[in-house]
Amino acid sequence: MDYKLITPEYYEEVIKHLRNTFFSDEPLNKAANLCEKGEGNPDLELHSYKTLEDNLSIMAITEDDEIAGVILNGLVRADQNACQKKLDLSSDENFKKIFNLLNYINSKVNFFDIFNIDKLFDIRILSVDSKYRGRGIAKNLIEHSIKIAKEFNFEIIKADATGMFSQKLLRSHGFDIMTELYYDKYVDEFGKPILKVESPHIKLQLLYKKIA
Repeated sequence: MDYKLITPEYYEEVIKHLRNTFFSDEPLNKAANLCEKGEGNPDLELHSYKTLEDNLSIMAITEDDEIAGVILNGLVRADQNACQKKLDLSSDENFKKIFNLLNYINSKVNFFDIFNIDKLFDIRILSVDSKYRGRGIAKNLIEHSIKIAKEFNFEIIKADATGMFSQKLLRSHGFDIMTELYYDKYVDEFGKPILKVESPHIKLQLLYKKIA
């Protein structure tokens, strides 16, 4: 398995990979009924393309040039309103449910003030094709991301970990919990959970790692 930066000629293949994995399988996407396996979602695909353009994302690719897994990493600057501005342009209510939650938990922490930095390395999407799982690909993608973050002189890596498995994996790589939110505590005006996330995924964690 080869690990390398995702360059523009692979963008379409990466999106195709995500349509068959992350877009339908990720806990929040699944809870919001964002899309079926193999289908796309315009807003999530745009979000993915914009992340790829930051040139920090990595793929695991086989000898046959098949994408086995990807990790999409983005650059975040100190404009705390940037994410909400993008979200306001969306008309997809299911997409907005997910990103309103992500924006909500991120609004609780100002990494830029806490660590006196002007940029963040943001792990946004981690996906491995089901037929390649159990081979340590996700672990290697995270390790390569940490290496890239160091090479580009980032001081802090952040991740919104939505599922139990990604949370455990990131914690095993030295990530700490900045804050967390149980899904059943994120409710509407009537006290009902906005996103009914399936077990064993019970909470959203905002994780970070300081780079020496």
